[in-house]
Amino acid sequence: MARKRILVVDDEPSIRRVLEKHLEERGYEVRSAQNGAEGREAGDAWCPDIVILDIRLPDTDGLELLQEFREKRPALLVIIITAFGDMHTTIAAMQRGAFDYLRKPIDVDELDEKVDLCARTIDERTGPGLVVTEAGADRDIYRVIGNSRKLQEIFKIIGSVSSSRTTVLIQGESGTGKELIARAIHFSSVSRQSPFIAINCGALVETLLASELFGHERGAFTGAVARKRGKFELAGDGTIFLDEIAEMTVGNQVKLLRVLQERRFERVGGNETLTTNARIIAATIPPLEECVARGRFREDLFYRLKVVTIYVPPLRERPEDIPVLVEHFVAQINRELQKNVRRIPDETMQMLVQREWRGNIRELENALRQALVNCKGDTLLRSFLPPGERPKSGDPPPVDFPPALTDLRTVEEDHIRRVLRHTKWNKLHASRILNISRPTLDRKIREYGLQPPDDPVA
Repeated sequence: MARKRILVVDDEPSIRRVLEKHLEERGYEVRSAQNGAEGREAGDAWCPDIVILDIRLPDTDGLELLQEFREKRPALLVIIITAFGDMHTTIAAMQRGAFDYLRKPIDVDELDEKVDLCARTIDERTGPGLVVTEAGADRDIYRVIGNSRKLQEIFKIIGSVSSSRTTVLIQGESGTGKELIARAIHFSSVSRQSPFIAINCGALVETLLASELFGHERGAFTGAVARKRGKFELAGDGTIFLDEIAEMTVGNQVKLLRVLQERRFERVGGNETLTTNARIIAATIPPLEECVARGRFREDLFYRLKVVTIYVPPLRERPEDIPVLVEHFVAQINRELQKNVRRIPDETMQMLVQREWRGNIRELENALRQALVNCKGDTLLRSFLPPGERPKSGDPPPVDFPPALTDLRTVEEDHIRRVLRHTKWNKLHASRILNISRPTLDRKIREYGLQPPDDPVA
């Protein structure tokens, strides 16, 4: 990779000298400017990749200069430095496009971390990866995203059942998109203009769920001050989606069975028999066969529900869908959060594909949302992804632990040594992983006599 050009704009000569010397020793090409006018001139003539900009300059406001830099060259990465780290200034700097923010006196490790992150962002812009376009944010909110073989089979079933009013049972883990598939069935059918009504059977107690489904008469129970029409009455020729059907009580299972058998029901506390033409789509996380075997679910209702069964595979069984989902979510989140993340490097995508995603699509979307909030610039580096996701079974953890049981002091020393090795002795990064302060880490290093591997004393 070509040497990165760094422009330092600061009115303090000592800071300019120290930063120039330090950054040049680290392999960067560095120039400096003592005020805004020189900074503008150098920015136009020299075209730096990164600018380290003091927010208080003798002839201009650093925030205004930041905005000028960004308007002329949107790809330019600017790190703000200041001795005045108040909330409003920090917020204003980030809103105007600063890559990051450093307070004086400058922590050299922290500076190195942020400058290196800028350099990696620049390198990844031209490296292999996915380019996110606005078209990736598909505006059809009922489209199931993916093109794996397993999803193609589901699409075939959706095409087959959408032309009829067949009852459908959708099974799969939490976060796999069961409701989205139910909506796809409804909005692909001839009844797409009729209501689609979703109810979570596990969120309501028996009486309230019955009231939601079938309605109630005035005085049917405490709080029933007026007649209420239920979802089956309101749905017309539409679809009732019963999520978490396994949580439905036996009493309501009996009432639902009658609806499926006779298309008839009564409001709670009422005698009038009503009819419904609504299609029922049910979803469950635990397999209903197991619920039937344990006596928690009626067998006759189970067979009425499973006329057509769709199993939605978890994300770990269709990793080839992850890049398509990532592009879709990043484009969508860009629009929602007014971000401009346009490139997903192969290294980042590989990490996303290799994660287990026990929360499935919902967890993936939440992780990407967090990553885009943290993302600086237009490239989603892997370092912006939230930590904590578990690796797939069999994959080694990033930091291993001593296999033998020993005393606590030895365990601590060994763990600190391993974390420092893992972070290549970046103390700021190591202290964050260890969840301790830098001074505490320095004290532990002295206490255990730890030294970098290239230290001649080691």
